[in-house]
Amino acid sequence: MEHVTDKGINIRIKELQSDIGFIKDLEISVGNISREKWAEPQGPTPFPTITSLREWDKRLLARYQPFYLPFCDLCCLCTYGKCDLTGTKKGACGIQMPAQQSRIVLLAACIGAATHISHARELVTHTIKEKGREFPLNPGGLAIEVEAPVIRLVCGLKPEKLGDLEPVLEYLESQITVLLSAAHTGQEGNHIDFESKVLHAGMMDQVGMEVADLAQISAFDYPKADPDAHLVDLGMGTVDTTKPVILVIGHNVPPAISIVDYLTRTRLSEKVEVTGICCTSIDITRYTAKAKIVGPMSWQLRYIRSGIPDVIVVDEQCIRTDVLDESELIHAPFIATSEKNCLGLPDRTHDSIDAIVQDLVSGKTRGVLLLNPDMVGEVAVRVAREIAPVRKKQGRLLTPELIIEQAKECTQCKLCRRACPNDIHIPDCMKAAGKGNLSMLAGIYDDCVSCARCEEACPQDIPIHTMIISSASKATKDETFRMRAGRGAIQDVEIRKVGGPLVLGEIPGVVAFVGCANYPKGGKEVAEMAVEFARRRYIVCTSGCAAMSVGMYKDEEGKTPYERFPGSFDAGGIVNVGSCGSNAHIAGAAIKIASVFAKRNLRGNYEEIADYVYNRVGAVGVAWGAMSQKAAAIASGFWRLGIPVVVGPHGTKYRRMLLGRADHDEDWYVHDRRTGEQVYVGPVPEHLFFAAETKEEAMVMVAKLCMRPNDTSKGRAIKLTHYIDLHKRQFGTIPDDIPLYVRTLTDVPITMKEEIVKILNSWGWKENTIPDPTLLSRQVRKKER
Repeated sequence: MEHVTDKGINIRIKELQSDIGFIKDLEISVGNISREKWAEPQGPTPFPTITSLREWDKRLLARYQPFYLPFCDLCCLCTYGKCDLTGTKKGACGIQMPAQQSRIVLLAACIGAATHISHARELVTHTIKEKGREFPLNPGGLAIEVEAPVIRLVCGLKPEKLGDLEPVLEYLESQITVLLSAAHTGQEGNHIDFESKVLHAGMMDQVGMEVADLAQISAFDYPKADPDAHLVDLGMGTVDTTKPVILVIGHNVPPAISIVDYLTRTRLSEKVEVTGICCTSIDITRYTAKAKIVGPMSWQLRYIRSGIPDVIVVDEQCIRTDVLDESELIHAPFIATSEKNCLGLPDRTHDSIDAIVQDLVSGKTRGVLLLNPDMVGEVAVRVAREIAPVRKKQGRLLTPELIIEQAKECTQCKLCRRACPNDIHIPDCMKAAGKGNLSMLAGIYDDCVSCARCEEACPQDIPIHTMIISSASKATKDETFRMRAGRGAIQDVEIRKVGGPLVLGEIPGVVAFVGCANYPKGGKEVAEMAVEFARRRYIVCTSGCAAMSVGMYKDEEGKTPYERFPGSFDAGGIVNVGSCGSNAHIAGAAIKIASVFAKRNLRGNYEEIADYVYNRVGAVGVAWGAMSQKAAAIASGFWRLGIPVVVGPHGTKYRRMLLGRADHDEDWYVHDRRTGEQVYVGPVPEHLFFAAETKEEAMVMVAKLCMRPNDTSKGRAIKLTHYIDLHKRQFGTIPDDIPLYVRTLTDVPITMKEEIVKILNSWGWKENTIPDPTLLSRQVRKKER
């Protein structure tokens, strides 16, 4: 059972006389030679094209029809425009509003997927250069047999070595090119076909993420599916400011690893602090427990303006584009390390390290571009050690006296509040500060997403964001937390243990907190939701910025959720899989339930496995602070698997939801595999993409969306118990749609039976059968475990 890829054969023949004639200067090149020993039969859709899964997409999109929330009524993509698309109007090319909105969603998903795939390409190229194509992939040792579930499912390949990932990347890159071409003027014009292509982009994104994390877990020796991965320091208060401090920002970890390796080689690890923001910080702490995570991406301004970092190193993705300007204002030398993020800096990759260090320390250049990650370690460390005594942690924070003086300049025009994405009452805080009361400014620190739009809007040029973080300086010093390092994949033995209870509904669901930090009321809400569901014995997964936010919360005993709950993929666990690229392991866990537990073939068999996950695995994603195009792509990949995603109120800016209609009974029929009949199962799950206005609404919706047609009566009773209890606690009432989710009286929670039966009777409720569900007619009458 192996798939072996050799490097290939080149044959050169100078001259050859044969029966067919005289041949001169013949060269024969054979590329990848594949000797296939994988016993699992190939499924119907290996390396699917953008239409291979169109019928599956149409089934989902017929049930969850797009609900559009356009930013504007115009299309401005070509020179015929601007075109007014209000009502039923058409643009000059013939496009109408639904297709235009879906086209914008497709472009966002393609940007996000391309970003992850490009990152995967960079990591695979780097690790092959360091380790060679024959270096084995090892995401979990003996604990994992199904080691690349997403790649197996989509591509029909079983990768075993780094070199095996290259044909996967070639496929992904070709698909993104085709998807982008569909968005050209005069190409696709149907909104549902655009949406199908969105789902395809999401699937490509999941494969790309898995490629990237497989490569770095294997090559950099990260924790390998370890439920007890080490705990790491989190928060600005954990940084030892008496030492030179290096800050790394982004998502591509090789430059940060170069810094850590140089410190190790020169025995300076205890003399220099390596700190990080965003996913590079998660991945560098998977590499070493000595590095420290400052916080999610929204911590960039507050940390830089504090003056703590002596050198700033950026790679790619989710980096403020003005970070170079901000570093210059605190006199911190700057190093860019990605060709995707050059920031106008001179390329010094081929210069001597001594010359680069001298120019950065002297201030001759404000920053450099270094495209060789191996150089970054020595340059960053040497510059940090030389510049730290000179800088003396010079920042931009203000004294209380200066805050008060600046606040007096406020004219109460309220433009700052209008610009604030969270509608924070900044003018009231400024008025109080002008009178000497800084507590209101300090009080909005946690709700601030550090976008600094308030400063851009202020006609008086008041440094509002700096005033907020300055007034909360005590809070930043108290930011000392612990979070579990990213563990990577889920073990097969964990899947075997929870597969049955999840499919039957006895573990109420898997809730994954993922995505960015554009929160409506601060990251504490993410932590509170994660703790609530872990306490209720759901399996809770985290990744990326959301994983950090979950860790930045302490209970009455001073413990963070990662210290309070186990890291195993089991009921009541909180599982940090890693950076945002590690989201593939969450999708992979759902896929592996179909393989490891239900013994379904994965290989190139996407539609059947997605149907299994949709009908049987109660999983929901929560991207409470989703902001980026990558988050859009990540969500799209989960949708194609039939996994719903809940976003916060800012998620409406993605321009469309995928909402079911619980009142349309005809939408909620499935095939019963045992009888072949069509059976009404109720609106489970009710939505595929839903924006909640509040944390309370989100928690109730998550509990509801975990219900699946395959739930046993015991499992449905457990899920209804949580749904009803959460609704009572948050809104004070029993939800009014309970009869839609009760199939038989045995579904009713025993402790609530009398009350619910009254509701059922008032509805004229009738009992329904519990089917062996599938959306695929070809699956009828097949034996199911």
